[in-house]
Amino acid sequence: MAKKVSTKKAEEQVEAPVILRPDVDLAIEKRLVALYTLQSVDSEIDKIQIIRGELPQAVQDLEDEIAGLNTRIENFTNDIKETEAASKARNTEVADHEEQIKKYKKQQDNVRNNREYESLAKEIEFQNLEIQLCERKNKEGAAKVKELKEHIAAAKTLVENRTKDLEAKREELTSIIAETEKDEKRLREKSKEQEQYIDDRYLTAYKRIRGAARNGLAVVQIDRDACGGCFSNIPPQRQMEIKMHKKVIVCENCGRILVDDDIAAKAKANLEK
Repeated sequence: MAKKVSTKKAEEQVEAPVILRPDVDLAIEKRLVALYTLQSVDSEIDKIQIIRGELPQAVQDLEDEIAGLNTRIENFTNDIKETEAASKARNTEVADHEEQIKKYKKQQDNVRNNREYESLAKEIEFQNLEIQLCERKNKEGAAKVKELKEHIAAAKTLVENRTKDLEAKREELTSIIAETEKDEKRLREKSKEQEQYIDDRYLTAYKRIRGAARNGLAVVQIDRDACGGCFSNIPPQRQMEIKMHKKVIVCENCGRILVDDDIAAKAKANLEK
């Protein structure tokens, strides 16, 4: 019996270190460092995307504006063609009316009574009114053509200026893509590298919080006794627990993962490797 007791004590002595798990704090700390490093890397990628995101949109806006201006110029040009064609047709009508007047005046020389003469006089008057109407419409058409040409000139000037802006934006975008492409590739590799140090459930939570946050921040530092994400106050006891690195703690208000300055410093050192 004494021998069995001795064996049991020996077994307890062997198993004790496993039960105590003295490496728990270190594992949590590494996880927190990895999470904050991942956040820092993803934030840098976000900055690159924001810079690129604004320029392509600016390029697209300029392309759309130039296309709209060219369509406007085309419409103005078609309006001018239609107006000039209408004026040309009215000029033909004026010539026809003038021929009719000549004919009626010639007929007046051979009338047999006053009634026929007055009837022809009314026809001549009508033809003159038609000529005046055509001339008035042609005058309005000429004014319209002049105005349309002014609009076309202004639109062409605007197209020229916007085209210069577009070329500059395209060059800037090409330059930024060339400058940031290498950095983005390196950052994405670093992001993947950090993900492998984070348990799936924490990584899933990180991505969920990050996706829901407007600024993409899922892991934040304590700043002036407050959450670095939503700025709600964090009680001293809660801050103490965060500094102990014994578990992953989230903000009770916004749900972001909270870290202290020590974790942030280690993450920064991790990024510089």
